[in-house]
Amino acid sequence: MDHSTESSANFNRGAAPVGDPVSEILKTSRTIAVVGLSSKKFRPSYGVAEYLQSVRYRIIPINPSEMEVLGEKCYARLEDVPERVDIVDIFRRSEFVPEIVEAAIRVGSRAVWMQEGVMHAEAAERARQAGILVVMNACILKEHIKRFRLQ
Repeated sequence: MDHSTESSANFNRGAAPVGDPVSEILKTSRTIAVVGLSSKKFRPSYGVAEYLQSVRYRIIPINPSEMEVLGEKCYARLEDVPERVDIVDIFRRSEFVPEIVEAAIRVGSRAVWMQEGVMHAEAAERARQAGILVVMNACILKEHIKRFRLQ
C-alpha cells in the first residue's frame, strides 16, 4: 500500500479516519529520530522538529556535524542512539535514503518518513518488506496538523 497519497476521508474534529496507518503511527509513537536535523533555525528540519517537540514527541537529532539541537544530544548515526526509535524522519537527499532505511531496519524502527521532495522507491520497498511503515514525499508536521490539530 502506498502511504504517500492523502486519504479522501472526511475528518471530524481532527479525528483520523479508521484504518489510517499514518494516523496510527503518529498516535502511537513517542520517539522520532530526525536524520539531517540542523541547528540552523531557518532550515525546514529545525522548524519541523521544533513543532514535533511542542506536541510532545521526543526528538533525537541525527547529524554527525552537530553536537546538540533543540536541547537534545545529537548522534552521528541511528545505530548510536541508545533508545528505541519509533519513526525515522529523513531530511536528506534521496540518494542517501537506502543507507538510512537499512539503519532504520537494524534499529527496529516502526516507520520511515521521507520529507517533501525525498523519495526512493527501492528503499521504500525494502523497508516495507521489513515490516516498516513508509511515508514518502510528505511533511510530518503538515500531516500531524491535518490529522490532529485542525477543527
